[in-house]
Amino acid sequence: VRLAESGGGLVQPGGSLRLSCASSERMVSGYTTTWFRQGPGKDREFVAAYRWNGGYTYYADSVKGRFTISRNSAKDTVFLQMNDVKTEDAATYYCAAGRPVLSATTMARMYTNWGQGTQVTVSS
Repeated sequence: VRLAESGGGLVQPGGSLRLSCASSERMVSGYTTTWFRQGPGKDREFVAAYRWNGGYTYYADSVKGRFTISRNSAKDTVFLQMNDVKTEDAATYYCAAGRPVLSATTMARMYTNWGQGTQVTVSS
């Protein structure tokens, strides 16, 4: 599975941005597509996940209520709608796909397929 992120760029604090993660294959039940991010000098951290089996979504506490993960009807693209963006959201955002068990959804090492990342800069 090849993944490609897009949609990053410059956004003002309080603004919105939508990231996309396009997959080379249609996602099927059993897969999870997840967004991670990594800021300068920081570890890669979990942001949001979409489990294709049932359409369940999960969010990091830091983005809950502001970010929304969703997918298209063709089941080959996952979106991350970012609203009320904060300066601490600035990072390179990566999407990943894999088959982690539910308890491991937020663990980057459980994912075998990664995109190249898209940069989000937050500045006024």
